Amino acid sequence: MKKAMILLLTTIAIFTLPGCGRKQDDAQAEQGSTESEYAESLEVLNKIVEAYGEEELFAMYGGNQENAVMDAPGKFDISKTEELEFTYGLPAEQVSNIEDGATMVHLMNTNTFTGAAYRLKEGVDMNAFADSVKSCVLAKQWVCGQPDTLIIIDVDGRYVITAYGAAELMEVFKEHALSVLSDAKIITETPIV
Repeated sequence: MKKAMILLLTTIAIFTLPGCGRKQDDAQAEQGSTESEYAESLEVLNKIVEAYGEEELFAMYGGNQENAVMDAPGKFDISKTEELEFTYGLPAEQVSNIEDGATMVHLMNTNTFTGAAYRLKEGVDMNAFADSVKSCVLAKQWVCGQPDTLIIIDVDGRYVITAYGAAELMEVFKEHALSVLSDAKIITETPIV
């Protein structure tokens, strides 16, 4: 009888405790407060790059031009608003909505592949942020050919990934991002014409 009672109580605890945590998470999301398992934007991009197979990797640099990191994503100095807008398509008026950023760019040229991850400040409307970036990227005048695709990804409600480039590279990037990042979903995927 004792064993049956312990088994019953254990079973009840297993099925009810996870629900309590979920209610707290839902309440935080409703209040605009969402925690992330990622400490910074660089961690988000590194997680994607770590998922690449050797044959998928391409020569890249990361970070802002002044302090570029070779062959890896790099932390971006978000005070470099002109570079953020010109290279990554982040409108200057959106810089005040981010806490940090990280980038990765194909060494051949930015049209081949350019990606960035941004941690949004609490309360920033992610869809409005994504629409602003989309408008900026689609309005760019391309000098040496143009990228094929723009993708914007929401990562757990706190991070936004923006990337544009050649269709094949974009597809690989998207697949890895969606498979390795927690709660990642496409906000925008559009051809650049």
